[in-house]
Amino acid sequence: MSDVIGKAVEALSQKVETFDGVAKFVIPGEGAIMIDGNGVREGDDEAEVTLTAEAEVFQAILEGEMNPTSAFMTGKLKIDGDMGLAMRLGATLS
Repeated sequence: MSDVIGKAVEALSQKVETFDGVAKFVIPGEGAIMIDGNGVREGDDEAEVTLTAEAEVFQAILEGEMNPTSAFMTGKLKIDGDMGLAMRLGATLS
């Protein structure tokens, strides 16, 4: 597991207690993180929604420096799949 993924899993675990759905964060060049009813873990399984962002963008979202909706609207965050689920996850991270 890369340091970026390890730190992201730890940070997400503190923000996401439970999540009704299956989401995946992809950080190009680093790996992927799964969020589901079992919690947060490193993984690259099938998901209902996949969010892709560079490590800096992902870190800014986790630290509250960047709004997930703004990141999406400016093209810094790409979403593939269930947009409603992505919005629920974004609200959890804000």
